Amino acid sequence: MKEGRANLSRAAVLLAVFALPACLPTDGLNLDAPLSMLGGDKAANASAPAQTLEVEQANGTQSEIINGLLNRRSVLQSGPYQDVASAVLAANSRAAEADLRAAKLRSQARANNWLPTLGPTVSLTSLGDVVTGLVVDAVLFDNGRKRAERDYAAADVEVAAVTLAQDTNDRVLQGLELYLTAQQALARAEVNKAAMSKMERFEYIMSERVRGGVSGRVDLQIVQQKLNQMRADMASDQEAAAAALSELSAMSASPVTGISGVSSLTTDLTAQPLSVMKAEAEATRAVAEATVARAGFLPSLTASGNLADGGSGGLTVGAANGIGFGLGANLEAIEQQRAAAQARVGQVQEDANRRLRALEGELTSLRRQEAQAQTLAAQAAANYDIFAEQQRAGQRTVPEAVGIFETKVRTEREAAALRYDVARVDLKIAALKGVLVNGDQI
Repeated sequence: MKEGRANLSRAAVLLAVFALPACLPTDGLNLDAPLSMLGGDKAANASAPAQTLEVEQANGTQSEIINGLLNRRSVLQSGPYQDVASAVLAANSRAAEADLRAAKLRSQARANNWLPTLGPTVSLTSLGDVVTGLVVDAVLFDNGRKRAERDYAAADVEVAAVTLAQDTNDRVLQGLELYLTAQQALARAEVNKAAMSKMERFEYIMSERVRGGVSGRVDLQIVQQKLNQMRADMASDQEAAAAALSELSAMSASPVTGISGVSSLTTDLTAQPLSVMKAEAEATRAVAEATVARAGFLPSLTASGNLADGGSGGLTVGAANGIGFGLGANLEAIEQQRAAAQARVGQVQEDANRRLRALEGELTSLRRQEAQAQTLAAQAAANYDIFAEQQRAGQRTVPEAVGIFETKVRTEREAAALRYDVARVDLKIAALKGVLVNGDQI
Protein backbone atom coordinates (compact mmCIF):
# COMPACT_ATOMS: atom_id res chain seq x y z
CA MET A 1 0.00 0.00 0.00
CA LYS A 2 2.84 2.41 0.89
CA GLU A 3 4.54 1.73 -2.46
CA GLY A 4 1.26 2.39 -4.28
CA ARG A 5 0.76 5.70 -2.46
CA ALA A 6 4.36 6.69 -3.30
CA ASN A 7 3.77 5.98 -6.95
CA LEU A 8 0.58 8.02 -6.86
CA SER A 9 2.45 10.90 -5.22
CA ARG A 10 5.15 10.84 -7.90
CA ALA A 11 2.52 10.86 -10.62
CA ALA A 12 0.68 13.75 -8.97
CA VAL A 13 3.86 15.84 -8.78
CA LEU A 14 4.71 15.10 -12.41
CA LEU A 15 1.19 15.92 -13.55
CA ALA A 16 1.18 19.19 -11.57
CA VAL A 17 4.47 20.39 -13.05
CA PHE A 18 3.34 19.63 -16.57
CA ALA A 19 -0.08 21.20 -16.00
CA LEU A 20 1.16 24.46 -14.50
CA PRO A 21 2.43 25.95 -17.79
CA ALA A 22 -0.90 25.20 -19.42
CA CYS A 23 -2.79 26.93 -16.63
CA LEU A 24 -0.67 30.07 -16.51
CA PRO A 25 -0.45 31.99 -19.82
CA THR A 26 3.01 33.65 -19.87
CA ASP A 27 5.31 35.26 -22.33
CA GLY A 28 7.50 32.18 -22.45
CA LEU A 29 4.81 29.84 -23.80
CA ASN A 30 3.70 29.01 -27.31
CA LEU A 31 0.40 27.21 -27.07
CA ASP A 32 -0.12 27.34 -30.83
CA ALA A 33 2.96 25.27 -31.64
CA PRO A 34 2.20 22.54 -34.19
CA LEU A 35 2.23 18.92 -33.10
CA SER A 36 5.10 18.20 -35.47
CA MET A 37 7.33 20.27 -33.17
CA LEU A 38 6.48 17.97 -30.28
CA GLY A 39 7.57 14.91 -32.22
CA GLY A 40 4.03 13.74 -32.84
CA ASP A 41 4.42 13.72 -36.61
CA LYS A 42 7.82 12.07 -37.04
CA ALA A 43 6.73 9.98 -39.98
CA ALA A 44 5.59 13.04 -41.92
CA ASN A 45 8.82 14.86 -41.12
CA ALA A 46 10.90 11.90 -42.24
CA SER A 47 9.20 11.73 -45.62
CA ALA A 48 9.25 15.48 -46.30
CA PRO A 49 11.89 16.55 -48.82
CA ALA A 50 14.75 18.58 -47.40
CA GLN A 51 14.91 22.10 -48.80
CA THR A 52 17.68 24.61 -48.31
CA LEU A 53 15.46 27.70 -48.06
CA GLU A 54 12.06 27.40 -46.42
CA VAL A 55 9.68 30.27 -45.72
CA GLU A 56 8.14 28.46 -42.72
CA GLN A 57 10.35 28.79 -39.67
CA ALA A 58 10.68 26.18 -36.94
CA ASN A 59 8.77 28.45 -34.54
CA GLY A 60 5.78 28.51 -36.90
CA THR A 61 6.33 32.03 -38.28
CA GLN A 62 6.80 33.09 -41.90
CA SER A 63 10.16 34.63 -42.78
CA GLU A 64 9.80 37.67 -45.00
CA ILE A 65 13.53 37.71 -45.68
CA ILE A 66 13.65 34.10 -46.90
CA ASN A 67 10.45 34.64 -48.88
CA GLY A 68 12.11 37.63 -50.56
CA LEU A 69 15.15 35.52 -51.41
CA LEU A 70 13.04 32.76 -52.94
CA ASN A 71 11.09 35.20 -55.12
CA ARG A 72 14.19 36.76 -56.69
CA ARG A 73 14.69 36.23 -60.40
CA SER A 74 18.03 36.25 -62.16
CA VAL A 75 18.82 39.03 -64.63
CA LEU A 76 20.93 36.61 -66.69
CA GLN A 77 19.30 35.67 -69.97
CA SER A 78 19.96 32.62 -72.12
CA GLY A 79 23.40 32.84 -73.63
CA PRO A 80 27.04 32.73 -72.57
CA TYR A 81 26.42 34.29 -69.15
CA GLN A 82 23.83 31.68 -68.29
CA ASP A 83 26.09 28.88 -69.52
CA VAL A 84 29.00 30.07 -67.39
CA ALA A 85 26.77 30.57 -64.34
CA SER A 86 25.33 27.06 -64.66
CA ALA A 87 28.79 25.50 -64.97
CA VAL A 88 30.07 27.43 -61.94
CA LEU A 89 27.05 26.65 -59.75
CA ALA A 90 27.20 22.96 -60.61
CA ALA A 91 30.65 22.75 -59.00
CA ASN A 92 29.77 24.87 -55.95
CA SER A 93 30.87 23.23 -52.69
CA ARG A 94 28.16 25.28 -50.88
CA ALA A 95 29.95 25.58 -47.55
CA ALA A 96 27.45 28.26 -46.49
CA GLU A 97 24.64 25.75 -46.98
CA ALA A 98 26.07 23.61 -44.17
CA ASP A 99 25.98 26.66 -41.90
CA LEU A 100 22.36 27.26 -42.88
CA ARG A 101 21.37 23.67 -42.10
CA ALA A 102 23.10 23.91 -38.73
CA ALA A 103 21.20 27.12 -37.98
CA LYS A 104 17.92 25.45 -38.96
CA LEU A 105 18.62 22.56 -36.60
CA ARG A 106 19.39 24.97 -33.77
CA SER A 107 16.13 26.76 -34.51
CA GLN A 108 14.21 23.48 -34.39
CA ALA A 109 15.79 22.70 -31.01
CA ARG A 110 14.84 26.14 -29.65
CA ALA A 111 11.27 25.82 -30.95
CA ASN A 112 10.47 23.42 -28.08
CA ASN A 113 12.19 25.37 -25.31
CA TRP A 114 8.82 26.30 -23.77
CA LEU A 115 8.24 22.67 -22.74
CA PRO A 116 9.25 21.45 -19.26
CA THR A 117 12.67 19.87 -18.96
CA LEU A 118 13.39 16.45 -17.49
CA GLY A 119 16.67 15.38 -15.96
CA PRO A 120 18.06 12.81 -13.56
CA THR A 121 19.43 13.74 -10.16
CA VAL A 122 21.87 11.74 -8.09
CA SER A 123 22.87 12.73 -4.53
CA LEU A 124 24.85 11.16 -1.69
CA THR A 125 23.28 11.43 1.78
CA SER A 126 25.18 11.89 5.04
CA LEU A 127 24.62 8.20 5.75
CA GLY A 128 26.40 7.20 2.56
CA ASP A 129 23.23 6.25 0.69
CA VAL A 130 22.87 7.14 -3.00
CA VAL A 131 19.52 8.71 -3.79
CA THR A 132 18.38 9.01 -7.39
CA GLY A 133 15.37 10.73 -8.85
CA LEU A 134 13.89 12.56 -11.78
CA VAL A 135 13.68 16.36 -11.72
CA VAL A 136 11.05 18.18 -13.76
CA ASP A 137 11.40 21.95 -14.32
CA ALA A 138 8.87 24.24 -16.03
CA VAL A 139 9.31 27.95 -16.56
CA LEU A 140 6.16 29.85 -15.64
CA PHE A 141 7.40 33.41 -16.15
CA ASP A 142 10.76 34.50 -17.58
CA ASN A 143 10.27 38.07 -18.90
CA GLY A 144 10.26 36.81 -22.47
CA ARG A 145 13.56 34.89 -22.30
CA LYS A 146 12.31 31.68 -23.95
CA ARG A 147 10.50 33.54 -26.71
CA ALA A 148 13.59 35.68 -27.35
CA GLU A 149 15.69 32.52 -27.63
CA ARG A 150 13.30 31.25 -30.32
CA ASP A 151 13.43 34.62 -32.09
CA TYR A 152 17.21 34.57 -31.95
CA ALA A 153 17.36 31.11 -33.52
CA ALA A 154 14.90 32.13 -36.25
CA ALA A 155 16.91 35.28 -37.03
CA ASP A 156 20.07 33.17 -37.09
CA VAL A 157 18.50 31.07 -39.85
CA GLU A 158 17.71 34.24 -41.81
CA VAL A 159 21.28 35.49 -41.45
CA ALA A 160 22.60 32.14 -42.69
CA ALA A 161 20.13 32.20 -45.60
CA VAL A 162 21.24 35.65 -46.75
CA THR A 163 24.88 34.61 -46.36
CA LEU A 164 24.21 31.63 -48.62
CA ALA A 165 22.58 33.91 -51.19
CA GLN A 166 25.58 36.26 -51.04
CA ASP A 167 28.05 33.42 -51.46
CA THR A 168 26.10 32.02 -54.41
CA ASN A 169 25.92 35.39 -56.16
CA ASP A 170 29.58 36.11 -55.42
CA ARG A 171 30.60 32.77 -56.91
CA VAL A 172 28.66 33.45 -60.09
CA LEU A 173 30.19 36.95 -60.27
CA GLN A 174 33.70 35.53 -59.87
CA GLY A 175 33.09 33.05 -62.68
CA LEU A 176 31.64 35.70 -64.98
CA GLU A 177 34.49 38.12 -64.24
CA LEU A 178 37.01 35.45 -65.20
CA TYR A 179 35.03 34.79 -68.37
CA LEU A 180 34.97 38.50 -69.25
CA THR A 181 38.70 38.80 -68.54
CA ALA A 182 39.38 36.00 -70.98
CA GLN A 183 37.03 37.41 -73.61
CA GLN A 184 38.53 40.89 -73.23
CA ALA A 185 42.07 39.59 -73.69
CA LEU A 186 41.04 37.52 -76.72
CA ALA A 187 39.32 40.56 -78.27
CA ARG A 188 42.51 42.61 -77.95
CA ALA A 189 44.55 39.74 -79.34
CA GLU A 190 42.21 39.47 -82.33
CA VAL A 191 42.82 43.14 -83.17
CA ASN A 192 46.58 42.54 -83.22
CA LYS A 193 46.19 39.33 -85.14
CA ALA A 194 44.16 41.07 -87.85
CA ALA A 195 46.77 43.83 -88.11
CA MET A 196 49.80 41.56 -88.08
CA SER A 197 49.86 40.82 -91.81
CA LYS A 198 49.84 44.53 -92.70
CA MET A 199 52.68 45.28 -90.26
CA GLU A 200 54.67 42.40 -91.70
CA ARG A 201 54.03 43.88 -95.16
CA PHE A 202 55.41 47.23 -93.97
CA GLU A 203 58.50 45.46 -92.62
CA TYR A 204 59.02 43.75 -95.96
CA ILE A 205 58.71 47.04 -97.84
CA MET A 206 61.19 48.76 -95.54
CA SER A 207 63.69 45.91 -95.77
CA GLU A 208 63.56 46.11 -99.57
CA ARG A 209 64.01 49.88 -99.47
CA VAL A 210 67.01 49.51 -97.19
CA ARG A 211 68.46 46.85 -99.46
CA GLY A 212 68.02 49.16 -102.44
CA GLY A 213 69.58 52.05 -100.56
CA VAL A 214 66.42 54.17 -100.69
CA SER A 215 65.87 54.25 -96.90
CA GLY A 216 68.12 54.06 -93.90
CA ARG A 217 68.39 51.13 -91.49
CA VAL A 218 67.02 53.24 -88.65
CA ASP A 219 63.63 53.41 -90.36
CA LEU A 220 63.63 49.63 -90.73
CA GLN A 221 64.47 49.18 -87.06
CA ILE A 222 61.57 51.45 -86.05
CA VAL A 223 59.13 49.36 -88.08
CA GLN A 224 60.58 46.12 -86.69
CA GLN A 225 60.31 47.44 -83.14
CA LYS A 226 56.63 48.28 -83.63
CA LEU A 227 56.03 44.85 -85.18
CA ASN A 228 57.75 43.09 -82.27
CA GLN A 229 55.75 45.14 -79.77
CA MET A 230 52.53 44.14 -81.52
CA ARG A 231 53.55 40.47 -81.35
CA ALA A 232 54.43 40.81 -77.65
CA ASP A 233 51.07 42.44 -76.89
CA MET A 234 49.22 39.67 -78.70
CA ALA A 235 51.16 36.98 -76.85
CA SER A 236 50.46 38.67 -73.49
CA ASP A 237 46.75 38.88 -74.30
CA GLN A 238 46.62 35.22 -75.28
CA GLU A 239 48.41 34.20 -72.09
CA ALA A 240 46.04 36.30 -69.96
CA ALA A 241 43.04 34.70 -71.69
CA ALA A 242 44.45 31.21 -71.17
CA ALA A 243 45.11 31.88 -67.47
CA ALA A 244 41.59 33.22 -66.89
CA LEU A 245 39.99 30.30 -68.73
CA SER A 246 42.12 27.84 -66.79
CA GLU A 247 41.01 29.35 -63.50
CA LEU A 248 37.40 29.37 -64.67
CA SER A 249 37.62 25.71 -65.67
CA ALA A 250 38.96 24.88 -62.19
CA MET A 251 35.76 26.24 -60.61
CA SER A 252 33.35 24.81 -63.21
CA ALA A 253 31.73 21.41 -63.49
CA SER A 254 31.75 21.39 -67.31
CA PRO A 255 34.10 22.80 -69.99
CA VAL A 256 33.67 26.49 -70.76
CA THR A 257 36.15 26.76 -73.64
CA GLY A 258 33.47 26.79 -76.34
CA ILE A 259 31.56 29.75 -74.87
CA SER A 260 32.04 33.23 -76.31
CA GLY A 261 30.30 36.59 -76.56
CA VAL A 262 28.47 38.90 -74.17
CA SER A 263 24.85 38.59 -73.03
CA SER A 264 22.45 41.38 -72.21
CA LEU A 265 20.84 41.66 -68.77
CA THR A 266 17.21 42.24 -67.94
CA THR A 267 16.38 45.69 -66.64
CA ASP A 268 14.81 44.47 -63.36
CA LEU A 269 17.41 45.64 -60.84
CA THR A 270 15.03 46.93 -58.14
CA ALA A 271 15.78 44.22 -55.58
CA GLN A 272 17.04 45.20 -52.14
CA PRO A 273 20.82 44.73 -51.75
CA LEU A 274 21.71 41.51 -49.95
CA SER A 275 23.98 43.35 -47.53
CA VAL A 276 20.99 45.36 -46.28
CA MET A 277 18.88 42.21 -45.89
CA LYS A 278 21.65 40.59 -43.90
CA ALA A 279 21.98 43.67 -41.68
CA GLU A 280 18.24 43.59 -40.97
CA ALA A 281 18.41 39.91 -40.01
CA GLU A 282 21.46 40.56 -37.83
CA ALA A 283 19.63 43.44 -36.15
CA THR A 284 16.68 41.19 -35.34
CA ARG A 285 19.07 38.63 -33.94
CA ALA A 286 20.86 41.28 -31.87
CA VAL A 287 17.57 42.54 -30.42
CA ALA A 288 16.61 38.98 -29.47
CA GLU A 289 20.02 38.50 -27.89
CA ALA A 290 19.54 41.72 -25.91
CA THR A 291 16.13 40.53 -24.75
CA VAL A 292 17.64 37.26 -23.52
CA ALA A 293 20.35 39.20 -21.68
CA ARG A 294 17.79 41.57 -20.15
CA ALA A 295 15.65 38.68 -18.90
CA GLY A 296 18.71 37.23 -17.20
CA PHE A 297 18.83 40.26 -14.88
CA LEU A 298 15.13 40.14 -13.98
CA PRO A 299 13.27 37.71 -11.68
CA SER A 300 11.78 34.56 -13.16
CA LEU A 301 9.32 32.00 -11.79
CA THR A 302 10.00 28.28 -12.19
CA ALA A 303 8.04 25.24 -11.04
CA SER A 304 10.04 22.13 -10.23
CA GLY A 305 9.35 18.66 -8.99
CA ASN A 306 11.59 15.82 -7.75
CA LEU A 307 10.30 12.26 -8.05
CA ALA A 308 12.47 10.92 -5.24
CA ASP A 309 11.44 9.86 -1.73
CA GLY A 310 7.77 10.16 -2.41
CA GLY A 311 8.04 13.19 -4.65
CA SER A 312 8.34 16.89 -3.90
CA GLY A 313 7.75 20.11 -5.74
CA GLY A 314 7.71 23.84 -5.43
CA LEU A 315 8.09 27.24 -7.00
CA THR A 316 11.40 29.05 -7.41
CA VAL A 317 11.97 32.77 -7.95
CA GLY A 318 15.38 33.88 -9.11
CA ALA A 319 17.45 35.63 -11.75
CA ALA A 320 19.92 33.84 -14.00
CA ASN A 321 22.53 36.61 -13.81
CA GLY A 322 21.71 37.71 -10.30
CA ILE A 323 20.60 41.13 -9.09
CA GLY A 324 23.41 43.46 -8.06
CA PHE A 325 24.21 47.12 -7.68
CA GLY A 326 25.05 47.41 -11.38
CA LEU A 327 21.59 46.26 -12.50
CA GLY A 328 20.53 49.66 -13.83
CA ALA A 329 23.72 50.11 -15.86
CA ASN A 330 23.43 46.58 -17.25
CA LEU A 331 19.85 47.14 -18.37
CA GLU A 332 20.77 50.49 -19.95
CA ALA A 333 23.67 48.85 -21.80
CA ILE A 334 21.28 46.26 -23.19
CA GLU A 335 18.93 48.98 -24.42
CA GLN A 336 21.87 50.70 -26.11
CA GLN A 337 22.69 47.36 -27.77
CA ARG A 338 19.24 47.38 -29.35
CA ALA A 339 19.69 50.94 -30.60
CA ALA A 340 23.11 50.07 -32.02
CA ALA A 341 21.62 47.14 -33.93
CA GLN A 342 19.13 49.43 -35.66
CA ALA A 343 21.81 52.04 -36.33
CA ARG A 344 23.95 49.42 -38.08
CA VAL A 345 21.11 48.74 -40.50
CA GLY A 346 21.04 52.41 -41.46
CA GLN A 347 24.82 52.45 -41.90
CA VAL A 348 24.78 49.36 -44.12
CA GLN A 349 21.94 50.87 -46.16
CA GLU A 350 23.98 54.04 -46.65
CA ASP A 351 27.09 52.04 -47.62
CA ALA A 352 25.10 50.00 -50.13
CA ASN A 353 23.58 53.15 -51.65
CA ARG A 354 27.00 54.75 -51.93
CA ARG A 355 28.41 51.63 -53.58
CA LEU A 356 25.51 51.53 -56.03
CA ARG A 357 25.88 55.21 -56.89
CA ALA A 358 29.60 54.72 -57.44
CA LEU A 359 29.03 51.73 -59.73
CA GLU A 360 26.31 53.55 -61.65
CA GLY A 361 28.61 56.54 -62.12
CA GLU A 362 31.41 54.26 -63.28
CA LEU A 363 29.01 52.54 -65.68
CA THR A 364 27.91 55.85 -67.18
CA SER A 365 31.53 56.92 -67.61
CA LEU A 366 32.53 53.62 -69.23
CA ARG A 367 29.63 53.77 -71.67
CA ARG A 368 30.69 57.27 -72.67
CA GLN A 369 34.28 56.10 -73.07
CA GLU A 370 33.14 53.14 -75.14
CA ALA A 371 31.19 55.37 -77.53
CA GLN A 372 34.09 57.78 -77.71
CA ALA A 373 36.56 54.95 -78.35
CA GLN A 374 34.41 53.67 -81.20
CA THR A 375 34.42 57.15 -82.73
CA LEU A 376 38.18 57.53 -82.31
CA ALA A 377 38.77 54.09 -83.81
CA ALA A 378 36.68 55.00 -86.85
CA GLN A 379 38.56 58.29 -87.24
CA ALA A 380 41.93 56.54 -86.88
CA ALA A 381 40.93 54.02 -89.54
CA ALA A 382 39.90 56.83 -91.90
CA ASN A 383 43.18 58.65 -91.27
CA TYR A 384 45.15 55.52 -91.95
CA ASP A 385 43.33 54.95 -95.25
CA ILE A 386 44.33 58.47 -96.33
CA PHE A 387 47.96 58.01 -95.27
CA ALA A 388 48.13 54.59 -96.92
CA GLU A 389 46.88 56.06 -100.18
CA GLN A 390 49.38 58.93 -99.93
CA GLN A 391 52.18 56.46 -99.09
CA ARG A 392 51.43 54.43 -102.17
CA ALA A 393 51.50 57.66 -104.19
CA GLY A 394 54.90 58.52 -102.73
CA GLN A 395 53.61 61.51 -100.72
CA ARG A 396 54.15 59.83 -97.33
CA THR A 397 57.00 57.70 -96.02
CA VAL A 398 56.51 54.18 -94.72
CA PRO A 399 57.37 55.14 -91.08
CA GLU A 400 54.68 57.82 -91.21
CA ALA A 401 52.11 55.32 -92.45
CA VAL A 402 53.23 52.83 -89.80
CA GLY A 403 52.77 55.44 -87.05
CA ILE A 404 49.20 56.15 -88.14
CA PHE A 405 48.52 52.41 -88.44
CA GLU A 406 49.81 51.87 -84.90
CA THR A 407 47.41 54.55 -83.66
CA LYS A 408 44.57 52.79 -85.47
CA VAL A 409 45.41 49.46 -83.82
CA ARG A 410 45.68 51.04 -80.35
CA THR A 411 42.28 52.73 -80.58
CA GLU A 412 40.68 49.49 -81.83
CA ARG A 413 42.15 47.60 -78.87
CA GLU A 414 40.78 50.17 -76.43
CA ALA A 415 37.33 50.08 -78.03
CA ALA A 416 37.29 46.29 -77.92
CA ALA A 417 38.34 46.22 -74.24
CA LEU A 418 35.85 48.84 -73.00
CA ARG A 419 32.90 46.73 -74.05
CA TYR A 420 33.87 44.13 -71.47
CA ASP A 421 34.55 46.74 -68.79
CA VAL A 422 30.96 47.93 -69.22
CA ALA A 423 29.68 44.36 -68.94
CA ARG A 424 31.76 43.78 -65.80
CA VAL A 425 30.28 46.78 -63.97
CA ASP A 426 26.77 45.70 -64.99
CA LEU A 427 27.40 42.33 -63.36
CA LYS A 428 28.79 43.94 -60.19
CA ILE A 429 25.58 45.93 -59.78
CA ALA A 430 23.50 42.78 -60.25
CA ALA A 431 25.63 40.87 -57.73
CA LEU A 432 25.31 43.67 -55.16
CA LYS A 433 21.53 43.37 -55.42
CA GLY A 434 21.70 39.57 -55.43
CA VAL A 435 19.96 38.96 -58.76
CA LEU A 436 22.55 36.82 -60.57
CA VAL A 437 20.85 33.62 -59.40
CA ASN A 438 17.20 32.60 -59.18
CA GLY A 439 15.91 32.21 -55.64
CA ASP A 440 15.03 28.55 -56.16
CA GLN A 441 18.62 27.83 -57.24
CA ILE A 442 20.11 29.02 -53.96
